[in-house]
Amino acid sequence: MAHEHLYSYWSVLYPDDNGQRLKDFIKEIDACKQTINQEPNEPEWYKDAVVYSLYVDLFGQNFPGLIQKLGYLKNLGITCLWLLPVLDSPMKDAGFDIRDYRMIRKDLTGLQSGLPDEEHLSVFKNFITQANEHGIKVIFDIALNHTSNEHSWFQESRKSPDNPYRKFYIWNNDDKKYGQCRLLFKGMCPSNWEKDGEWYYFHRFFEYQPDLNYRNPDVLLAMCRNLLYWLEFGIDGFRADAIPYLWKQEGTDCENLPETHIIVKFIREVLDCVRPNTLLLAEACQPPYQVVKYFGDNDECNAAYHFPLMPQIFKSLALQSNEPLIYTLSTKVTPVKPKGCQWFIFLRCHDELSLEHVYVSEKDRKYIYENYCHKSLWDFRVGEGISARLAELLEKNPQKILLAFSIMFTLPGTPVIYYGDEFGKLNDENYYFQKITETGHNDTRFLVRGKIDWVKLNTDLSNHNSFSSQIFNIVRSMVNTRNKSKAFRRGNIEWLKTDDNILSFIRSYKEERFLILHNLSQQSKLLSISDFTTTIPKQDIINQKIYFSAPEKIIIPPLGFFWFNINFPVN
Repeated sequence: MAHEHLYSYWSVLYPDDNGQRLKDFIKEIDACKQTINQEPNEPEWYKDAVVYSLYVDLFGQNFPGLIQKLGYLKNLGITCLWLLPVLDSPMKDAGFDIRDYRMIRKDLTGLQSGLPDEEHLSVFKNFITQANEHGIKVIFDIALNHTSNEHSWFQESRKSPDNPYRKFYIWNNDDKKYGQCRLLFKGMCPSNWEKDGEWYYFHRFFEYQPDLNYRNPDVLLAMCRNLLYWLEFGIDGFRADAIPYLWKQEGTDCENLPETHIIVKFIREVLDCVRPNTLLLAEACQPPYQVVKYFGDNDECNAAYHFPLMPQIFKSLALQSNEPLIYTLSTKVTPVKPKGCQWFIFLRCHDELSLEHVYVSEKDRKYIYENYCHKSLWDFRVGEGISARLAELLEKNPQKILLAFSIMFTLPGTPVIYYGDEFGKLNDENYYFQKITETGHNDTRFLVRGKIDWVKLNTDLSNHNSFSSQIFNIVRSMVNTRNKSKAFRRGNIEWLKTDDNILSFIRSYKEERFLILHNLSQQSKLLSISDFTTTIPKQDIINQKIYFSAPEKIIIPPLGFFWFNINFPVN
């Protein structure tokens, strides 16, 4: 039977439904597949990507402005753009509060707002075409768990308990239901319920972001239709925001429930039916043993963020020890993933340096917070996060910033660069206070946003001694070197036994072999690499000069790192 998986998933989620609406939807899927003018993506393309995440307005003002910056991104070596929220929104939560799933924010098109929607959408479609011509794929954020309270669905649902959209959300006559759900925005939202007239509606995030009710099959079908809509524009994938919370069940914490995984399987099957190898990226802020379940049997998400790796990178730098990193990537913490799936790794995301107890112990949370929250202003969620950019966290030390980048680019996984970190962008306090005034919320994550001053940046990058140049030029070399070798993108990792202060390993793929050395300490280290190569070049493959203490020993400077090509078997 065609689409048998969809029927199977449906029967689990909605056993009392007669299935007619699913049959009608499957006809829509088949019609969409016939009309869509997009070639399938390459299998597992996301494993070879270097991802760059940005807010369109803060990076390039609008999509025409972003088109002008595609050359900058291509020069940097970027192969995939992750557009932080671009769908129509009142912008109370940086666009994660979606008002219309079928419309791009009109302020991002560069056109007058009164023009027909089709003209605004054509600007977006042209941007995707231009990005693809630069060899850059495009994915964007979509919140599956909740909408804005200004969404037409929610506005209808408020009208009366009999309104057909009432069941698109979770309404109750008191705030006692789902009492075991934790507060995700501790310190900002006192409850998961918000009163509206004589009723309450449920929300896991801000009170203006009501949760959708996936117990209603019409919600699942509506969301799938929204995804299919954007496939016709040439979108290469979706970052599924807040994916662990989709299904709610009384008597549970409403996280990672079995029905949530069935929903994800359903969505993945729909995408693969229409455009195979469309990326579905899980934003599951959970420990790896939970996150790996969102890969399913290679039938849920293609990729997922490795959230605990980020804080452990910072812990390793503070401790000057490789142990936190090696332990986190061991099977004691990170289970083996399905072969076709991928971890996405990062130093900074669009949010904070997250220290949620769900994947960070209280001891580690306290240690990392004390070592990196250099200003009380940076506090997020009462100590469960630090709102600061990479350069701020690492105290504007170019060598330490580059060391962190080197670790990310050489570990297994797809690296994500947060816009501006490649040149050491700092926190923007002016933007922070401006957004508090505009939104009425003291959200310290506004600190890590802010616009790029391109005039100043171009001046700084033309000066090779500037802070920005010192970071940008070597980051660009790392990215482009990584892009040339599958060992970094798809290869195995072999940890080497050295001093605890040195993070050393071999990345290998078929005939490619690379020796990677990171000195986590503040002192120079001597290391013999004669066991790995008989010839030590004067420069490593990212053009860093090598210094010797003896013919067989190299000097790794404080916070230094080297990438060596050793493309022959090690005894």
